[in-house]
Amino acid sequence: MNNYQFQDVVVLALLAGFIAFRLYSVLGRRTGNERSRDDQLRMPDARPKPAKDNVVPLPERPGPAGTASSGSNVLSRALLDIKLHDRVFDTEHFLSGSRAAYEMIVTAFARGERDVLRPLLSNDVYETFDQAIKGREAKKERVEFTFLSLKSARITAAELKGSVAEITVAFNSQVMLAGYDPSGALIEGDAKTPHDIVELWTFARDSRSSNPNWTLVSTAAQS
Repeated sequence: MNNYQFQDVVVLALLAGFIAFRLYSVLGRRTGNERSRDDQLRMPDARPKPAKDNVVPLPERPGPAGTASSGSNVLSRALLDIKLHDRVFDTEHFLSGSRAAYEMIVTAFARGERDVLRPLLSNDVYETFDQAIKGREAKKERVEFTFLSLKSARITAAELKGSVAEITVAFNSQVMLAGYDPSGALIEGDAKTPHDIVELWTFARDSRSSNPNWTLVSTAAQS
């Protein structure tokens, strides 16, 4: 059963990539409009923030404030509660799948691959990402993106809301990102310098659902 869950999360991850021009500013934001669904888990939504170090951010959508548990003891208890309600849940398998999903989503976002993003994101998060992609397309901007490495991924918060489990993961990654205008002039990022990105992503899943997939319901830049 654990392998089944892990494979499904990885399948979602393999469907997408994450960063595009405006990607970095878009990531790390939350709107607070998340709603849980019986048929899928969602992550907190990301809301857009100003880019740092000339790196383009992802659109962010915030989740409900002050609801997740972050202390070590509280976090352990929250993960145990999730395991008791979802017998197929395994922490290490979840983390492995979330790592794969992260790389897929950021890459897909950078490439504007909506068909890859759609099944991996909650409706609110997808809407935010889609608007960011449309903005790039309207300006005819081009993005060159390379995912170099995922330095670390660790669970920082977890919560069981009724039957819906929400888990927040802190990702520390390194990417190459450069944005160009229609004439080919560099307008953001740097094609030769690696950039470090640290973000908090929240995934959700209804433990009563037969659908084993987790969905991204929010993203936020880690301060």
